[in-house]
Amino acid sequence: MNHLLIAPIVLPALVAPFIIMTLRYHIDLQRIFSLATNVLLIAIAAALAVQAADGTVQVYELGDWQAPFGIVLVLDRLSAMMVLLTTVLALAVNLYAVGSKWDARGANFHALFQFQLMGIIGAFLTGDAFNLFVFFEVLLIASYGLMIHGGGARRFQAGVQYVVFNLLGSTLFLFALGTIYSVTGTLNLADLAVRVAELPAEDSALIRVGAVMLLLVFAIKASLLPLHFWLPASYANAPAPVAALFAIMTKVGAYSILRVYTLVFGPEVAVVEGLVDNWLLPAALLTIAIGAIGVLGSKDIGRLMSFGAITSVGTLLTAIALFTPEATAAALYYTVHSTLAAAALFLVADMVRERQGGEIAPKPVMAQSGLISVLFFVAAIATAGMPPLSGFLGKLLILDAARDSTLVVWVWAVILISSLITIMGFARAGTLIFWKSHGLTQDHSLEEPEIELEQADQADAPRAPRAPALPFVACFSLLAGLAALTLFAGPVTRYTTATAADLFAPQAYIETVLANRDRPVVEPDQTPGDKTLDLDAGDTTSEENH
Repeated sequence: MNHLLIAPIVLPALVAPFIIMTLRYHIDLQRIFSLATNVLLIAIAAALAVQAADGTVQVYELGDWQAPFGIVLVLDRLSAMMVLLTTVLALAVNLYAVGSKWDARGANFHALFQFQLMGIIGAFLTGDAFNLFVFFEVLLIASYGLMIHGGGARRFQAGVQYVVFNLLGSTLFLFALGTIYSVTGTLNLADLAVRVAELPAEDSALIRVGAVMLLLVFAIKASLLPLHFWLPASYANAPAPVAALFAIMTKVGAYSILRVYTLVFGPEVAVVEGLVDNWLLPAALLTIAIGAIGVLGSKDIGRLMSFGAITSVGTLLTAIALFTPEATAAALYYTVHSTLAAAALFLVADMVRERQGGEIAPKPVMAQSGLISVLFFVAAIATAGMPPLSGFLGKLLILDAARDSTLVVWVWAVILISSLITIMGFARAGTLIFWKSHGLTQDHSLEEPEIELEQADQADAPRAPRAPALPFVACFSLLAGLAALTLFAGPVTRYTTATAADLFAPQAYIETVLANRDRPVVEPDQTPGDKTLDLDAGDTTSEENH
């Protein structure tokens, strides 16, 4: 087995308790270990992505217990891409947290940060539905602590709402898993794919109930309408680095829909036919519309960015709901774009909020106004889908993939109109925050003489402290990622096309995971050649299956 496969889960799982137990009162050492872990995670994720690039599926059997009885991790193109995206995003967010000193405003930021990375990466690598639930809970428990990092009544209130709603989702997840297990007797995804396909139509009612409940759980995680209402307040009030990292958490829900409803409940499975496309696509289109309206009407910059993230999630789920290889390839490209763009928006919003508050209104010019306005402009046009950045290419791919859909008119209309509304919303906010703020400083009729200094006083006044560079490095790194995604759109789309083809032809995944399920168990007093003890007493495993 390739032990590198489990390293992205084990590494943060070891570093987090080490930080708590040994470096609890040494913030500088916490930062060093946390950043070093992030860099090492990127190197590991890049190595795994190279290994998976040719379509090879790798399986890691914990404790050498073969599937479907043991816990397995599975690496393919999709999971490798998501793990690499998570680690790159985490490094940029961590740099911002260190540079802005957000990590010092409360206890255990870096430990919780590492635990959350463990949960997110584990969710992408697991090959078992129950362990998907386990990793969901790991990342959610860590996110509960990160949500209220720094304190404050509004943050605590938003955190309680976030906790309660996600606990309801977790409860529903357990009900769904229990229902599916009662019918199939397994929760290994590859084994489920085999057993669900063999179910007779007359026994399909209960498995369909389980599939519906699972879809509701993933819709909650992805903040799909009408299950999205927890997101605006939670993301707007969360610490900026936490909200930026949460940009990948909605993608965990989208990833789970893709994985489960192509592998287990695929389009060829008659017992769940029409489950995804019948209602997921209309809900995704409504999510886009609500997000765009929210962007246009937001009066707080945090909520503006939250509704921008909702619009992106709706666009992504629209592509997934089309449920074709072409649309899935477009969705995967848009996944990378929307994650980087949403994270950049939240970090830029924090820069504005730290300097002049969160209200979208004309105020005196903030420090580094020109540089921050550039960051805001680039992140806004990327999110809205304007050319020439990757958002435009991603939406173009989705529109092209929707041509054969029966709802093509609605898809085109909603995406194009919402893009226009989103542009208007961001333009309005940028005008009030940056342009009209410059007008205020030049208006000498303002009844605020205390902000006007005499020339002599200006000469003697102490200079404002220089802004730290790391937050700007983090933001520009995310925007550089968007630029690279645009410049290398050809290779990236070829990769996503191959990934989509693997998802809709999962036979290689299933065969690789279940290849050793009939492997004989050798007791200590047996010789390796003795094959009398087998998991299936009636099956003498042939050498080609060994």
